[in-house]
Amino acid sequence: MSKLMKQMEMEDLRTTFNGVRDMVLLSVKGLNSLGEYTLRAQMRKKKIRLKMVKNSLTRRVFAEMGMDFAADSPFWVQNTVVAWGANSVAELSRAIDTELKDAKKANLYKDKVTIKGAVADGQSVSFKQAIDMPTREEAISQILGQILSPGAQIAGCLVGPGGQVAGQVATIAERKEETEAAPATAG
Repeated sequence: MSKLMKQMEMEDLRTTFNGVRDMVLLSVKGLNSLGEYTLRAQMRKKKIRLKMVKNSLTRRVFAEMGMDFAADSPFWVQNTVVAWGANSVAELSRAIDTELKDAKKANLYKDKVTIKGAVADGQSVSFKQAIDMPTREEAISQILGQILSPGAQIAGCLVGPGGQVAGQVATIAERKEETEAAPATAG
């Protein structure tokens, strides 16, 4: 490949991955055209894009973008297909995992599509960690739950004794009504 072609390819990679910080790296080997079409179509429905890249050029572009993975990283062994899109690396990983484990297509992808790993916010993580990470919405709900929990406990502490006093007043009021009603029925 000529120097000009490499520069053009690297510029295309810079443009394509500009702002992308969450991705999953796959290796696809021996997948027939039906399998590749099916994989790409299913990912496209979930707004996930796939691009086969040249390892050496991609490693340079990623290093320029602040995602410096070692040359001996498992990301750069064999061919590499980069998947990106979705709202988070967790959502992306779950979509890919679901597609590869789909019972109807299991034989289509078996031993042909392997997962090399994931990148979360520019940092290398295992695919298992990426699946277990919360999505943006899940993280927000967890944080809100943690923020609201002490407030709910304080409110419970404030309302609890007041409720007990109100219950005792109601019980005393009922007893008075019963004692007043009892002499009236007796006479």
